Amino acid sequence: MKPSPRGPVALAAYRVLWALARGLTGAYWRLEVIGGERVPRSGAFVVAPVHRSNLDFLLAGLAVKRPVRYMAKSSIFLGGLVDRFLNVMGAFPVVRDTADFSAIRTCEDLLAAGEPVVVFPEGRRKSGDDVADLFDGPAFVAARQRVPIIPIGIGGSDKAMPIGKKWILPHKVVIVIGEPIYPDVDIEGRVPRSAISALTEQLRGEVQGVYDEARRLAG
Repeated sequence: MKPSPRGPVALAAYRVLWALARGLTGAYWRLEVIGGERVPRSGAFVVAPVHRSNLDFLLAGLAVKRPVRYMAKSSIFLGGLVDRFLNVMGAFPVVRDTADFSAIRTCEDLLAAGEPVVVFPEGRRKSGDDVADLFDGPAFVAARQRVPIIPIGIGGSDKAMPIGKKWILPHKVVIVIGEPIYPDVDIEGRVPRSAISALTEQLRGEVQGVYDEARRLAG
């Protein structure tokens, strides 16, 4: 299911919900965003956050003031009004732990249209302080579309809502936005596999760095 183009009403709804969520999270989690000036003001890019809590989907969107699209796990798409809401908010499904070529094509189409897309390079939620075993998806779509990747570190979300818990705790959350990573590929033509692997490894190091900083500041 591809997300529908956002009309004026959908964009207005997104911005109202974004402002409301930013205000509530600022009060409850003392949310702090560092490095917002590093986010491109125009054009497409891939948002690549660390993933330690179910809250990270919300926080990844709150880190960026521009409306974003989300690659979200297919299991949250339940049909009916739920899917309509997710579609309006910009989410589209991906079957995790597989090569979901339909989701990858959707992601590329959105980037080609100039829209930012959130893709979690770790796939599902992980635990621990180390960022490892990234999927090549973010690097693949960024290199093919010649757009930058924005590494995002989120500190404190795993304590605000630990894996397996349903309660949301008032723990401080800090988001650190890293410098954009531009794919080292030719302007046109085929993207070598080696370039994608190198970009993924570079992304891993950058996400680790901003995650370490975010955790330190969140306490």
